[in-house]
Amino acid sequence: MATQTEVVDFIKNLKLSEVQHLIKTLEDELGVEASAPVMMGGMMPAAAAAEDAEEQTEFDVVLKEIGDKKLAVIKAVRALTQLGLKDAKAVVDGCPSNVRESVDKETAEAAKAELEAAGATVELK
Repeated sequence: MATQTEVVDFIKNLKLSEVQHLIKTLEDELGVEASAPVMMGGMMPAAAAAEDAEEQTEFDVVLKEIGDKKLAVIKAVRALTQLGLKDAKAVVDGCPSNVRESVDKETAEAAKAELEAAGATVELK
């Protein structure tokens, strides 16, 4: 009788079509359904996305909604971006718009807090 290691080594050396045939044979013989590989394939992109989210080092601060205090939001945008009044107003009026791009997490969170304190709705991407 073969050991588990020998079986794994045997399967590693099979072609994809041979593995599919083996799975079909095992399903028929044992009366089970091999759904785990499909689930694993379905989970892998989510796991990769989770890894990307953890590794993200640059963020964009996106102004989603102005709120009731447009003037306060314009002042906050000016302070964060060093834009003039006309340009800051254009950013606010063009909502949703990026206020800061490719900044570190600390800077992005500080900008978000400042804009939210002014009454805006902000998202970090």
